[in-house]
Amino acid sequence: MYETLTFTGGVHRSEEIRELIEDLGGFILQDSIQQMELVLNIAVPLEDVDKVEKKADELLGKISIAPMAGSEIAIVSPTLARHHLPHAACDISEYLREYGAKDNMIGLARGDGKGTSGITEEEKSLIEEHDIAIFALGSFENCIKEKAFLYDDIDIPVIVTGAPEIPIEELPGADAYVGDLGRIPRRLRRGPDIRALDKLVETTEAILNDRKREMALDAPLVPAIVVKNAIENQIREIKDVISPAPVTSQLDGVRVKLNYYEYADAISNVVINGKKLSELAEIKKSFMYDYILVKINSESSLVENSN
Repeated sequence: MYETLTFTGGVHRSEEIRELIEDLGGFILQDSIQQMELVLNIAVPLEDVDKVEKKADELLGKISIAPMAGSEIAIVSPTLARHHLPHAACDISEYLREYGAKDNMIGLARGDGKGTSGITEEEKSLIEEHDIAIFALGSFENCIKEKAFLYDDIDIPVIVTGAPEIPIEELPGADAYVGDLGRIPRRLRRGPDIRALDKLVETTEAILNDRKREMALDAPLVPAIVVKNAIENQIREIKDVISPAPVTSQLDGVRVKLNYYEYADAISNVVINGKKLSELAEIKKSFMYDYILVKINSESSLVENSN
């Protein structure tokens, strides 16, 4: 079992923390350098967390638990136009990243107005490629309730945000609801805004932890971070990708930011523990930019497929 952590510290001597993570059999999920500050999202064996904390202290850095690291979250807004997106969804995205999440903002094509809003099957499929979907809705209770059809049959956990307080029982298809996050024509920087964002973080982490516990009962054949590491080491073209997180970890797989039609065969032939990746996972075209989506099989899925 691995613990996901965030290391924040200076660039100077940062190679020491990287080497320690490698020596411990851990993985770097994502790294970011902002001026002279380095932020690493990492996964290390549970029994070695204290060693990483000791090295962070030595480097005058900071280690924090990052339950969202290694997950990919969809933040869905009815549109990406001003009508529905003054600031809230952007601030939600920025805030979740501070806790290790890799998120993608998705604007629906028909979101302007409760009478005309809609969601297509392709949009649903794109959202379902993620671990969790957060639907950032607005300020009117009746509008939020009437838009439940946008997510009531989505197959991943759904969190809905909005301004009023609404009992979760009144939002069919939602797993959780977080209030005080409606359409606000300013940045979310005041006390009530931060408390609402903290509640969203707490809710997201709880759902992710529930999913991890469920997966432990029927674990993937190989951890997603092992697949990520193997692809990065065996596919040379990954080093040429300029998008952030060219191999993005998910709870049950990875998203590879290479063109499916050009590199699907190469990804299928990546070797892990003496087996090709195609024997361990389903490799398919993503609805996002024709990227490659790898979903790792579990023991039960292999039994179902054999039947």
